Amino acid sequence: MVAQTRTISRMRVRPRWVYRLGNAVWRTVIYILLITGCAAVLVPFAWMLSTSLKDIRYVFMFPPRWIPKPAYWQNYPMALTRLPFALYFRNTMIIAGVSLIAATLSSTIVAYGFARLDFAGRDLLFLVMLATLMIPAHVTLVPKYILFNSLGLVDTFIPLVAQAFFGSPIYIFLLRQFMLTVPIEMDDAALIDGCSKIGVLWHIIIPQARPAMGIVAIFSFMFHWNEFLGPLIYLNSPEKRTLALGLSEFYATEGGVQTPWNLLMAASLVVMLPPLLVFFFAQRYFIQGIVFTGIKG
Repeated sequence: MVAQTRTISRMRVRPRWVYRLGNAVWRTVIYILLITGCAAVLVPFAWMLSTSLKDIRYVFMFPPRWIPKPAYWQNYPMALTRLPFALYFRNTMIIAGVSLIAATLSSTIVAYGFARLDFAGRDLLFLVMLATLMIPAHVTLVPKYILFNSLGLVDTFIPLVAQAFFGSPIYIFLLRQFMLTVPIEMDDAALIDGCSKIGVLWHIIIPQARPAMGIVAIFSFMFHWNEFLGPLIYLNSPEKRTLALGLSEFYATEGGVQTPWNLLMAASLVVMLPPLLVFFFAQRYFIQGIVFTGIKG
């Protein structure tokens, strides 16, 4: 009996050490994979930063010199003054800012209707709206251009911001999923106290849906900040171009002889800063919105 007891005791102790060793090995493998993934993602960014500080003669040097010697810091003012980037920045901020506000407000109102209002055909209409996500944007490109051209709105900012005033299916879906997590009893209590449907949206839903609205605002800002195809199609005047179009002009400013890659990388890094700052300061809302928008269907 004593020997059997000792054998059972050793069998109980051994799996604990095996578990700890396996856990340590698993965590090590996870950290190695994460570090490898981060390195793979940061290598292009490191190449951009290195290239932006090089002379054009050393851009394609092999083997590459990751730390430029000397560093040409004058590439940044040269890149930003070569083209009217201040004007492009203003145009991009107008488009991104107006679209951000319009998309957030319109999507919130529509999502509130799908989440809280009971009307005939609500679920069918919601499914039809989700089905539009399967339609490629390029399919509707020509009809939309014909429409805006017939209205005389080509070469204006209106075609780039008009769609934001009607909401976006993916934004509406995210906001609806978040609103479904808010207890319906809060709406009933507010209605009993004399609050209207709009008042429920303003005083009950919106204060609790700020994380989801924050992620909608981030997505909308980043999309319109980096959008290239829309401004390329609808904007013809040089003074109305955006930052994305401005970066593409570096390919033509040298007459097709040689693209100034060092200046292009310097301008690209500066253009990247606003979205990075927006994400850095709003990452709390971004994480909360990702976590809470898919809890309830």
